[in-house]
Amino acid sequence: MKNLLQFIMQHSCLLLFILLEVLAFLLISTNQSYSRSTILTSSNQLIADVNATGDDIVSYFRLRKDNEQLSEQISRLQEQVQSLENALEPLKENADTTAYKYAHLNYQVIPAKVIDLSTDQEHNYLTLNKGKRDSIEVGMGVVCSQGVVGVVSRVNERFALVVPLIHTGINQSARIKKNGQIGFTSWQGHDYRHINLAEIARHIMVEEGDSVITSGLTSTFPEGIMIGVVEKARLDEGDSYYNIRMRLTTDFRKLHYVQVLRNTAKNEIDELMVDE
Repeated sequence: MKNLLQFIMQHSCLLLFILLEVLAFLLISTNQSYSRSTILTSSNQLIADVNATGDDIVSYFRLRKDNEQLSEQISRLQEQVQSLENALEPLKENADTTAYKYAHLNYQVIPAKVIDLSTDQEHNYLTLNKGKRDSIEVGMGVVCSQGVVGVVSRVNERFALVVPLIHTGINQSARIKKNGQIGFTSWQGHDYRHINLAEIARHIMVEEGDSVITSGLTSTFPEGIMIGVVEKARLDEGDSYYNIRMRLTTDFRKLHYVQVLRNTAKNEIDELMVDE
């Protein structure tokens, strides 16, 4: 007890200062509405900032799952759009009746994620996280929200290998949208953003900005999916065909989610192609 009294006497000034500070804080917070409001506001703002940071962290980790769900929703919507187009096709007036006209085909859309890809080789490939158990087969077309991606070349139970348009060994049937002229794509193995369009005759009017789409002449892709836009169309003297360079609408270095197109009528079409 003696020691305690001695301690209080030696530090009386400091203890008195602390006591007065506490009393002053209590008086300010209880008797002055403005000061109390300021204190409460600061506390609420701190709590709100902490909660917002927590929400941002949780949202970041949920982003991948949200993207996968969004990809599946897009695929379902594309199937619905295709079904509506099929239903409306018989109602179209003045339909093109040339020998090149194909009836709309039914396509099942299978969402998939790109887990590996290359863009700087002559023979580029993409690997998807879907395979035979997801009904994916060799020869199916692959697209994304921007346009054509490529064609499935190999498949096992869990994964599929895709040959993209930026592969020197693939040629895709294509059509100039404004005039319906048909050619085919070819890649020279250099620039992943550009590709050539061949077999467009010199008497055809081709201009910068013309859209190039899938022709619909194969069972791999329906007609009308974007491939690219003409950037340059050169016609040298004596040439029978244009040298056309177009910019791809698909940015292969930003591919994350794609859709694999399963043509439900492919077997019936292939049967017609078999020689008797």
